[in-house]
Amino acid sequence: MTRFGWLNAVSLTFGFAFLYLPILILVIYSFNASKLVTVWGGFSTKWYVALFQNAQLLAAAKMSLLVAVVTATLATVLGTLAAIALTRARRLPARTLFQGMTYAPLVMPEVITGLSLLLLFVALGIDRGFWTITIAHTTFALCFVAVVVQSRLTAFDMSLEEAARDLGASPVKAFCLVTLPLIAPAVAAGWLLAFTLSLDDLVIASFTSGPGSTTLPMRIFSAVRLGVSPEINAASTILIAAVAIGVMTATLAAKWGARRETRSQ
Repeated sequence: MTRFGWLNAVSLTFGFAFLYLPILILVIYSFNASKLVTVWGGFSTKWYVALFQNAQLLAAAKMSLLVAVVTATLATVLGTLAAIALTRARRLPARTLFQGMTYAPLVMPEVITGLSLLLLFVALGIDRGFWTITIAHTTFALCFVAVVVQSRLTAFDMSLEEAARDLGASPVKAFCLVTLPLIAPAVAAGWLLAFTLSLDDLVIASFTSGPGSTTLPMRIFSAVRLGVSPEINAASTILIAAVAIGVMTATLAAKWGARRETRSQ
């Protein structure tokens, strides 16, 4: 067994400091009493109070949450269906092409995705707003859900579903009563991952949004261009907390599903 030496400890410390120290500083200065974000004026929560009195930021947060919920739901349904097709339909015509198209948004730059969708909406004459952002977010979140669910379906024991069908259950009923409960942790993890990706997105939303459909990341970015204010630090802290909770919940759901499968075996 390789010993965890001091060099590994130092490297790990510097790595975590590089990644998380800026976030920690942002969180600390969100409780700064001073209006100057670079000067510590004492501990205060007044900027959180001011944040919840800011109508524009609250409207943007409401828009982001609504888009994220709808996006996560649509992406979960479509991503799960895509994962089922890729896992079980081995003789699907043009399966390689379908798989490549499903996973393409994983490696596609967000600028290209946003620009292509913008041109599509303009060509179709669709007014940009809530639904164009939702469609765009669903497009790139779908592939992440498909990856998560497909990894679970690959290890799924098909004999359980076959036994249900031998007992008289239809394919749909066998899937809903046997397969879906067993892959539910992966589906939940995919939903939370899609929700987090949609909530965090800035680039694609900037291309596909319209008047009255500004999301929270867009509002924060436009405010930062004029100078960082303590209210932005407070909003960013809440956003970081929401994303962290979502990621941890998805991780725990996946671990719970693996533990449940181990116990059932």
